[in-house]
Amino acid sequence: MELALAAAGGGGEDRTLLEPLCAAAEAAWLGRLREGVTAEDCGEALPCAAAFTAAADLAAGEGGAASFSAGDVSVKLDSGADRAGRAEGLRQAAERLMEPFALAAGLWARGVEG
Repeated sequence: MELALAAAGGGGEDRTLLEPLCAAAEAAWLGRLREGVTAEDCGEALPCAAAFTAAADLAAGEGGAASFSAGDVSVKLDSGADRAGRAEGLRQAAERLMEPFALAAGLWARGVEG
């Protein structure tokens, strides 16, 4: 959870949303493990990949105005493109971490004669 918070660059307010995102990301990675590979075989790669995936999901779901000014105070948030780029970078890092242990993302068919 702490790793996901750090990867997301967020504060404590993100904790409530990151908890279920981390659980879902871990379950998704466990579901993609190659046959015969266990969570223990992955070592620290699994929790890191789950944290990066959860942080990516959080970044992709963030919204808000690009900028806001009120008097002398000005706030500028990341644009949608910035968030999408950050999310994609985190997802790619997670994929690289789990590459030795997990099946590649995408559509796979077994036993289908072609």
